[in-house]
Amino acid sequence: MSRIATAICAVIAVAAGGYWLTQSPSTVPVPQLVGSAEAQNADLDTSTIVEMVQGAEDAPVEIIEYASYTCPHCANFHQGPYKQLKKDYIDTGKVKFIYREVYFDRYGIWASMVARCGGPEKFFGITDLIYQGQSEWTRAGGPAEIVEELRKIGRLAGLSNDQLEACLQDGTKAQTLVAWYQTNAEQDGIQATPSFVVNGKKVDNQSYDEFKALIEKELGN
Repeated sequence: MSRIATAICAVIAVAAGGYWLTQSPSTVPVPQLVGSAEAQNADLDTSTIVEMVQGAEDAPVEIIEYASYTCPHCANFHQGPYKQLKKDYIDTGKVKFIYREVYFDRYGIWASMVARCGGPEKFFGITDLIYQGQSEWTRAGGPAEIVEELRKIGRLAGLSNDQLEACLQDGTKAQTLVAWYQTNAEQDGIQATPSFVVNGKKVDNQSYDEFKALIEKELGN
């Protein structure tokens, strides 16, 4: 089983448990919860999940990034090549950029819930803060300490405690995000993060120069 497929099963189990925010996986009867999640996922409306998009809607090149907030390679991409990509192609109307979360663990879904808590307007700013602080919040200690570090990031971005608690305790949203992620990952054949789909063609993580050459080719240059 691939890492993505294994992660799907693990995160579904946590999201379906009803105690997905506070209960340790070691205390959760995983097989029973996986079955429960699969039954519930059939009724979830994944169209309620908002695609997080930057750039012109009619840009000639569309790039979809699949990334996990707990993935160090994803953090490296967002602290380096992504910033150059945004300056050269997204902000200039040449690339429509779509960010889709991948969930390897419950920490990744908690980070996603915080990032999405402020809506599309705050999403990419919070995402940047989450990646900037990845090495700190992912090593903060146990689940309670990690959640508190993510709350701090949310507050730094202007979210209130009430907003954050409402987002973090929304179990239905968590399950819907997992179902959405599962559909996307299977549809695009995602096996690792970060992975990219450029105008419908999957490409692996690469240097900015390689990315630039690929984009220029798609632009016909």
